Amino acid sequence: MLTNSSKYALKAVLYLTLHSDENHKLQVKDISEKINIPKAYSGKLLQALAKRNIISSSRGPRGGFYVDEGNKKQTIMAIIDTIDGRKKMDACLLGLDACNEENPCPLHDLFASSRSKMIKVFEETTLDDLVGSLGSKDLFLYK
Repeated sequence: MLTNSSKYALKAVLYLTLHSDENHKLQVKDISEKINIPKAYSGKLLQALAKRNIISSSRGPRGGFYVDEGNKKQTIMAIIDTIDGRKKMDACLLGLDACNEENPCPLHDLFASSRSKMIKVFEETTLDDLVGSLGSKDLFLYK
């Protein structure tokens, strides 16, 4: 359901949400090393997210990426949509282009309700919700 790009983007944004703010910005290399994603790849993802205001960034010697209070209202779905587009979430689990309600693959009906529930959770859950649920725990985002 989620591509590696979306997974990496989610990890990067969650890491930023936990470890950055307007006064403490992070560089791509620091983020990528900590969550074990290639630097060039994470840089591309972070730039796309900043362009859509999912995260914030600033240039210059004290610049970098960060998450502010406004960014924390972004949803998981906003991150996924920015990286992969919404269609990926609705794609056939077997990768069949012709799979749909009228022409279902063998797995279509088995996962339709689960997929709908997952999408609803992604649409309703914000970064603030996720970080709030972590509390002071540093769960398995990295290493």
